[in-house]
Amino acid sequence: MSDGSLIEIVLLAAVAAFFVFKLRSVLGKRTGHEKRDFDPFNQSPRENEGEEEKVIQLPDRGKGPRINQDELLEQTEADQVAAEKASSGEQDPLSAGITQIRLADRDFDPDQFVAGARGAFEMIIAAFAEGDTKTLRPLLANDVYSDFSGAIKEREANKETLETTLIGITSAELIEAEMQQKTAFVTVTFVSEQVNVTRDAEGLIVDGNPNEVSTITDIWTFARNTRSRDPNWALVATRSPN
Repeated sequence: MSDGSLIEIVLLAAVAAFFVFKLRSVLGKRTGHEKRDFDPFNQSPRENEGEEEKVIQLPDRGKGPRINQDELLEQTEADQVAAEKASSGEQDPLSAGITQIRLADRDFDPDQFVAGARGAFEMIIAAFAEGDTKTLRPLLANDVYSDFSGAIKEREANKETLETTLIGITSAELIEAEMQQKTAFVTVTFVSEQVNVTRDAEGLIVDGNPNEVSTITDIWTFARNTRSRDPNWALVATRSPN
């Protein structure tokens, strides 16, 4: 090896050593006591002791409303108090029944139920008059559906038609509520104004008056299995006032 090549190698080694020294002085050495990089998914209280609090705002992953734990706790306590009053006889039967249903179904709301019952009443009255058993089937329990469909078949056999005009529902009042095992039963009194006319095959009136508005009171009971995922109620009984 020539002297010139040896000198060149020595110079390159010196330059490399110089850069290594400068790099170590800038980066420093790891001692095992350096502060760890913040990981929001893997933090324990001990690792954060003495550090400034870090808050990571995560986006909502669900589209439903946030649950207020304080309000939920207050509602649970209120339901427990109501249940104690119901069992001790301090509540009237209707309030006690509503309390028992709410304990089984937290989403049950009497006002919303009555609003839904009004809609069901209108649908059932119209479907019965039109002989629409397809609409009636999911709204009625088996026994009630059997009665309604039987009346429709009898009407068809006699070649009669029923014309019903629901002028309006004067009132809808929740009068009874109770739990029987896992099934909730709620009874509503409907007062409505209707015009009902039955015609024969030739269109002649056999019952009713098209110019007469009648005030009719119906008492309907709806039921729902509170353990079921199906939120719908079915009409399980109908009666007239005593």
